[in-house]
Amino acid sequence: MGLLDYEHQRRVLDFARALVVTCPKGVPGKQLLSFAGTIPADDLKTMEQAIEDSCEKVDQNEW
Repeated sequence: MGLLDYEHQRRVLDFARALVVTCPKGVPGKQLLSFAGTIPADDLKTMEQAIEDSCEKVDQNEW
């Protein structure tokens, strides 16, 4: 920080403080346990298949 003048140091500090304030809070796992087992097995298989079909591919031309 010694390389920055006072104004830029202040801006970095303000930015860092803004990150802390705007950080979204998650939901505790205990609150999610009531949903365990509520997705039908067929739906889970469909989701798993969609992930395997779409996410496990490398697009050589993407970059």
